[in-house]
Amino acid sequence: MSSNNDTISKTLIVVVSLCLVCAIVVSTAAVQLRPLQNKNKLLDSQVNILRSVGLIEGKASPQVIAETFSKHVESRLVDLQTGEIVADCDKACAEAFDYRRAMRDPAQSNALDGAADVASIRRVAERAPVYLTYDADRNLKSVVLPVHGYGLWSTMHAFLALEVDGNTIIGLNYYEQGETPGLGAEIENPRWKAQFQGKKLLNEAGELALEVKKPGNASPDSAHEVDGLSGATLTANGVQNTFTFWIGENGFGPFLAKVRQGALNNG
Repeated sequence: MSSNNDTISKTLIVVVSLCLVCAIVVSTAAVQLRPLQNKNKLLDSQVNILRSVGLIEGKASPQVIAETFSKHVESRLVDLQTGEIVADCDKACAEAFDYRRAMRDPAQSNALDGAADVASIRRVAERAPVYLTYDADRNLKSVVLPVHGYGLWSTMHAFLALEVDGNTIIGLNYYEQGETPGLGAEIENPRWKAQFQGKKLLNEAGELALEVKKPGNASPDSAHEVDGLSGATLTANGVQNTFTFWIGENGFGPFLAKVRQGALNNG
């Protein structure tokens, strides 16, 4: 008499066995791919930093990106509260710092609420990376800041590149966002980003004066005004709020104050 292979217990054994095999395969693949994922993540960050200062335009090979970054960029870590570069954290230490993880870690970040959270980011890390760029003769050319803020649908991440005066914008490179295609997602459009070049963050009184206006309302002669995005008012407001927070006292404000006082003159 043949045995019945359609019992519930045997079915469960097959299902559980398949689940275990799939779990092992997925876990093994994740572990094996992690170094490659980390390498690609680092490469993506490097190329977007380089694009913010115009050191790379268009497509470039991984080798060119890595070599250009190594030659021209130095990563440092900043204490956001004091504005001081962390003395005991060198370039390698700063490059190893996981900024996004620190933002989520209550032990390494502070909660924001009310008016303090104008960019709707909820938490701000106590320390943040900055990127100093140099020319071939090791003359300091710019400082690049990672900034982010909430738009209509998503947190929008960008690199803001400033001249060594800590005030003049070299470039604003949005590289990660989930805004509406054709509308808010146009923050990644090179033509829209280009209008920030040469604009000033602060007025003569040292107050934030950069303003994202309604489309078509920015004066071409203004040192502080840029046009927003048609049909994407909330995304444009998110860009404005990002500047308000990160140039303020809870963001890179203390660090930029020291930059304007010449703290980076000696590299």
